[in-house]
Amino acid sequence: MQNDEGQSTQSIHHIVYCSKAAHHMDKEALEKIIATAKHHNPRFGITGLLVFGSGIFFQWLEGPKDNVSSLYKMISADSRHSDVVLLTKEDEFRERLFPNWDMELVAAEDISAVLEDAMHEASDSKQKSTLSNMLQELNKGPLGK
Repeated sequence: MQNDEGQSTQSIHHIVYCSKAAHHMDKEALEKIIATAKHHNPRFGITGLLVFGSGIFFQWLEGPKDNVSSLYKMISADSRHSDVVLLTKEDEFRERLFPNWDMELVAAEDISAVLEDAMHEASDSKQKSTLSNMLQELNKGPLGK
């Protein structure tokens, strides 16, 4: 399939989620997550980005459906975070948003706007509740400290 500019597009599956970091999350643990992703993701055709700020993870993963789904299952079971909320899961014919990023860490000064938008768009009441709790915790001060 080709886009309007005549470039080839492919079926891309993406998952977007957010979660609360474990209390022991520090710079070294975060660097280890990124290093592991940069090592493994290219073999599975996965690209994306990880935003971390105020104790909250927000991640976009894209690639082949089976590979992205398997990675998400492993991430969901990871003890380095809790309250994992799936925000988006979709298949599209398009170019990758992050074609050169095996996994990039993007620092977030303030992640509350992302959580508020996600809470307003969530259709599942459990997700809304979890996101609301994260926002309440965030308003008390930085998480994971």
